[in-house]
Amino acid sequence: MNLDDYGVLFGEALSRTGIAVPEDTLLHRAAEEVLEMAVAYRDDGATFLSSDDPVNALAGFAYGLGWLDAGLRLGLLAPFAAHPPGDLDACIPDAKIAHLHEKTHRYRQMLRDALGMVEAAPDPASPLHDGSVEFHAAAESWYMAGVERLEAGDYAGALARLSYGYAWLDAGVRAGLLRVTGERGLFTV
Repeated sequence: MNLDDYGVLFGEALSRTGIAVPEDTLLHRAAEEVLEMAVAYRDDGATFLSSDDPVNALAGFAYGLGWLDAGLRLGLLAPFAAHPPGDLDACIPDAKIAHLHEKTHRYRQMLRDALGMVEAAPDPASPLHDGSVEFHAAAESWYMAGVERLEAGDYAGALARLSYGYAWLDAGVRAGLLRVTGERGLFTV
């Protein structure tokens, strides 16, 4: 898949997605914020792509899709679907490889640090506690998938997976499943 197709996939997913919780409920605000983040990063990705910045376009699309999928998993958005990063066909031209390498290594470090700076926010007896564990595990799993791709030399695949996983961590914090115990600047709160 190339970056244009990735952006189209994202746009189509957003067009099918709506807020699943009633407007007068406490969770509606969380649903609005998650959806706003997904839309904002889709728009950022499209802007970067049209500005000849495929590295940031890739990161934006993957991060936004992570927010979308996290919101769907929370039940804040519907219909339920998943849009994990797939294979991206040589979407970064040779002239942008240095930027891709720098950003991928930076995101690897940031996500690794962020994973160690959160803890479950809900009480262990709450059903939401299991959700906090699931969100942390999802972010960690995507981190590991990103590291595997990085070690295999697939920088675009690594950046997509690291960005996608980071979104799950950020969405978990924003939705109240995870509490930041370290540097708040690593999170979108």
